[in-house]
Amino acid sequence: MNEENKRLILERIREAGKNLEGNLPPSHKHPQGRNPYAHIPQVIKSVFGRSYTELPDEDVDKVLEVIELIERYPF
Repeated sequence: MNEENKRLILERIREAGKNLEGNLPPSHKHPQGRNPYAHIPQVIKSVFGRSYTELPDEDVDKVLEVIELIERYPF
């Protein structure tokens, strides 16, 4: 993925992470609360099988859609 697209996605991850602060369901694995800034890239990696930085430029819209869904339906 080119640098411009990486920056776009990272900016969107930060925005969504800020919106998700305190909104992720509690987890016994995270007694002090969950980190939405780490959660989003982890979900992207599980959906696509690799980090967003390793994806082709053609997948930018799909990654942004996944971020939107995570933000809309926190889990």
